[in-house]
Amino acid sequence: MSVSDGLVRFLAGVRSVDGKRVTPVGWHAHSQGVETLLASFRQVPAGERVRLAKRTSNLFRKRIEPGAGLDVSGLGGVIAIDPVAKTADVQGMCTYEQLVDATLPFHLAPLVIPQLKTITLGGAVSGMGVESTSFRNGLPHESVIEMDVLTGTGDIVRCSRKENVDLFRAFPNSYGSLGYAVRLKIELEYVAPYVELQHARFHSLRDFQEALSAVSASGSWDGRTVHGLDGVAFSPEEQYLVLAFQADDAPGTSDYTRDAIFYRSLQHPEGITHDFLTIRDYIWRWDTDWFWCSRAFGTQRPKVRRFWPRELRRSAFYWKLVGLDKKYDLEYRFLKKPKNLPRTERVVQDIEVTDAHVAEFLDWFFQASEIEPVWLCPIRLRSDSAALSQLGLPEHAPWPLYPLEPGTTWVNVGFWSGVPADHVSPAQEPGAFNKVIERKVSELGGHKSLYSEAFYERPEFERLYGGDLPERMKATYDPDRRFPGLFEKTVNNA
Repeated sequence: MSVSDGLVRFLAGVRSVDGKRVTPVGWHAHSQGVETLLASFRQVPAGERVRLAKRTSNLFRKRIEPGAGLDVSGLGGVIAIDPVAKTADVQGMCTYEQLVDATLPFHLAPLVIPQLKTITLGGAVSGMGVESTSFRNGLPHESVIEMDVLTGTGDIVRCSRKENVDLFRAFPNSYGSLGYAVRLKIELEYVAPYVELQHARFHSLRDFQEALSAVSASGSWDGRTVHGLDGVAFSPEEQYLVLAFQADDAPGTSDYTRDAIFYRSLQHPEGITHDFLTIRDYIWRWDTDWFWCSRAFGTQRPKVRRFWPRELRRSAFYWKLVGLDKKYDLEYRFLKKPKNLPRTERVVQDIEVTDAHVAEFLDWFFQASEIEPVWLCPIRLRSDSAALSQLGLPEHAPWPLYPLEPGTTWVNVGFWSGVPADHVSPAQEPGAFNKVIERKVSELGGHKSLYSEAFYERPEFERLYGGDLPERMKATYDPDRRFPGLFEKTVNNA
């Protein structure tokens, strides 16, 4: 099939309301974008902290010290795609939505595509990014071949698997404390036009854990190669594995951008159910209803859904509603206070434990809170011993600020809701239940992503996230501390 034929077939198969054709911006436009960024950096007085002037964010923590905004207006596109080498050069502020729409006409996609459309490449690599292909492709930074990083010195430093390897290894999970990626060259992989889904129900957390662990390690289910794997747990008695298989054809496809809701489609009393989606609808299956968080806005009620515009059924719009709530305290003023109910403590976290501790954590979590459902996504780093040795990376910790060991199945558990502010005790301190979660996860030998609020004391934080390495790296790449340190940024909200 030619590229033009593939494009026609892709566009004809786009069922999502917002699918678009994306044209790469090219290298000249990229150079201009970098010059604009550097000029804005030079305009900030020496000693003043800087940040990116982004229009969107997927972080769930506040910022106390905003700093001067750097102009990244020219760094939001795809630069070039090489369909033969299966690579893409992408600007740091490019969203995965744009990148996916640029690569799918070639039947290619990034190896790991975080679930929300407005997550940027630079954000996923320097922060949190996980999806259903992570059981075989690891995390987004593992498919980065090289990247250009704006450091605190005002320089653009190129780092790769063989050049400035210290920065390349420490950049993941640095959250902008060492600099910002302005260009990333990444690997792509072939994807079929359709995805067949099987939803396997489990009634026991132990049985669910065993199946999740087995498929993650073997990469197969019932003798078939699994393309994507994640799961949803509604209670200790109801869990589902969601198994995705690539398909060249489909007898028909579901559309969850209309009346149907994806996570509800998983639920059934026994056995296995089947479904088919276009590849694009599969990639963004969680974005339409922000997993299940759209229920907080009433979007899942049939009468509301009927009149809620399809183009506004996306995480980016729900984010705007959250912003309004933060600004005007809407939930408490209009829903909680009139009924004499306590404020809600936000519990928005992604944690990781090994596959052997999934059932134990879920059993504890469901007893400790009324939050349901929760999302589960297994992760196995791509890096094997031979590859790490060839790159000169230590086998036990190839990515020191994101502490996952190769050869181990880790399971991301995501829960995004809240509990009454007096859930732990009537006179509790801010973040009380989140602190209980942190202690439980540490007890199980796990850790959590830092995109949301964190409450660790510094010694515990350093034990979990690279020791003194973040500060040693800043001495080289940000000696004047133009960016906040990792602890300052993720715990103290600098």
